[in-house]
Amino acid sequence: MVADIIPMVDPVEYAFPNDEAEAERLDMQHAMQTHLLGDRLFWAPINPNPARVLDLGTGTGIWAIEFADMFPSAVVTGTDLSPIQPQWVPPNCSFEIDDAEAEWTWDEGTFDYIHNRNFVCAIRDWPKLIRQCYQFVKPGGWVEWHEKHPYLLSDDGSLPKDSALFRWGAKFFEASVHFGKDARSPQNLKRWMEEAGFVDVEEHILKLPVGPWAKDQRLKEVGLFESVNMTEGIQGLTIMLFTRCLQWTPAEVESFLLDVRKDVKNRAIHSYYHL
Repeated sequence: MVADIIPMVDPVEYAFPNDEAEAERLDMQHAMQTHLLGDRLFWAPINPNPARVLDLGTGTGIWAIEFADMFPSAVVTGTDLSPIQPQWVPPNCSFEIDDAEAEWTWDEGTFDYIHNRNFVCAIRDWPKLIRQCYQFVKPGGWVEWHEKHPYLLSDDGSLPKDSALFRWGAKFFEASVHFGKDARSPQNLKRWMEEAGFVDVEEHILKLPVGPWAKDQRLKEVGLFESVNMTEGIQGLTIMLFTRCLQWTPAEVESFLLDVRKDVKNRAIHSYYHL
């Protein structure tokens, strides 16, 4: 009997969990972000018949699978550090264990479209990664990133700076700098893309509500998704960064997160962050 060998994600390189609960959170985040984008998988005006598509940091593979179903003529490749993708996938979809920051081994100009979602606290050298995308996308092809900038804000003063939720966002960014994967990086993506040689670069900054407080029905539904993420998933998003990078004890983290969850559930707080 031969046992399967499953590579483990190096906790020094990856800030978040890699278990079944995290896989469920990632799939929920996919549903939320797709809904935020008007129930679309992408915004780039890609060729209606893309031949080769790359999904970097594919996670559970849910985006790649849905894209492959949408474009059956395309060959869709999803890469990730961890093999958590399903075995039963469309025939035009496959997954590879790979580090997006390593040297790529495909031929230059291979892909019509390169996509990524949610590389927050995952990339040390963004300019290098973007230069590789420029090198491996075909002339006339597209690259699209959907990246969170989870610094908590409010427009009506309902999120005081001494609140646990605001302090969580500020501490998350502080910890990300110590971790070597600065969560402020998405603010620089447009400039880095232009410096790499990309043209027709568009940046869309969307508000992502935390909680179902928005009047707009779609944003209300998005906020409900995110409130679940920020209550049920926040322990996994926090524990390693805060204990390793800020030297908090696990008990201090858990006590703090009790107050963060209370703020998330407080309908009087109208908080959001940017995507």
